[in-house]
Amino acid sequence: MSMDKVEQCNIVVIGGGIIGCSTAYYLSRHPSYSTSTTNIIVLEASANGVAQGASGKAGGLIAKWAYPREIVDISFPEHVKLAEEHNGAERWGWRFVGCGSWEGEGEALGESGSGVGKGGKRKSLEKTLGFGATAAPESRADKGLPDDLTWVKEELTTSYSPMSGPDGTAQVHPYLFTTSMLDLAKEKGVQLVKGTAISVEQVDHHVTGVTYRDWSDSGCIKTLPATHVVLSAGAWSPSIIPSLPIAATRAHSVTIRPKAGVTISPYVLFTEILLPHSLSASPEIYARPDNEVYVCGPGDDSILPGNVDDVEIDLAACQSIINQVASISQELREGAVDKRQACFLPVVRTGGGPIIGEADKIAKGLYIAAGHTCWGICNAPGTAKVIAELIMGRRKARSGNLTKLAPSRFLE
Repeated sequence: MSMDKVEQCNIVVIGGGIIGCSTAYYLSRHPSYSTSTTNIIVLEASANGVAQGASGKAGGLIAKWAYPREIVDISFPEHVKLAEEHNGAERWGWRFVGCGSWEGEGEALGESGSGVGKGGKRKSLEKTLGFGATAAPESRADKGLPDDLTWVKEELTTSYSPMSGPDGTAQVHPYLFTTSMLDLAKEKGVQLVKGTAISVEQVDHHVTGVTYRDWSDSGCIKTLPATHVVLSAGAWSPSIIPSLPIAATRAHSVTIRPKAGVTISPYVLFTEILLPHSLSASPEIYARPDNEVYVCGPGDDSILPGNVDDVEIDLAACQSIINQVASISQELREGAVDKRQACFLPVVRTGGGPIIGEADKIAKGLYIAAGHTCWGICNAPGTAKVIAELIMGRRKARSGNLTKLAPSRFLE
């Protein structure tokens, strides 16, 4: 259903994470968009609003070396443009950062643990997929620690290897970025509706609406009329379209606030820590502009709950992550822990992904934007821009060729 064949377009975006909120933003900025002809609704299941899942609890890494290339090459320049246009440095913490692989030993501080949540088996988040291990340097001078990376102990460092040049890696605060995308979309007339999507309705193989449970109205079942539906519910997307091959990986994280007067230089570290008793750990550490430090551990295969508000946090897993980074950094050891949290990342079961495009095998007007693994924040602008072009531009994506990510390649 192309935009020039209907008088009124009703677009429902299912999911108020970074993909859904960015999609709303790009739809509302498309040259063909007009409030007189197009109605856009973001339907979010959380009672607490948008960005309650991985989009609010991620590290916020933006990298030219991320994957897949098809979408990264669109997304990274869009991040730069968004930050320039909307003062992203102040609004959502946009900045370029140093990023590297750190290897070394951790000091004994008690039980470090694995960081894996109770009831789940360890799963790699595969963020550094494609980067090989480096041999340990023979002398201290070869460790490679940058002069301003002073918040990890040099005497515990075996090696540091940069993963990109100075303009190859950036960051945002994911919660602020997601909520800003929605706020900017709302300025153009986009509406937020809170409710749990149940199904996508269709007649004669065309979408006609989205049925949902309205928790603000005693759980009453209602239907939003739709000419176009964008399914961007992350790990919960298969609850709407069961044939989507998307699984869920839970990951725990914490945020640490250093003591007053302590400045944490802008680096993201992918660590390999050799702990006492032949244990090892690989927490990711993100220094943020407001001097907050975000740290996440490995993933696990815990069961996905029915709603993002019901995600369980394993405090022992969080404590393990805290102990691990404390073993290599005095500044983080002495800091105050602000948040202990967990979220679920959407992973395409068959490999590859994310899944982006029209699922016309199911129904015309149904678009999928899900399965972004740990790169959702990074790849959101590119995904959203392409989806907006497909919907508003007569099914033509001018920004790039994403046929390898088309739903037809993943749906049976």
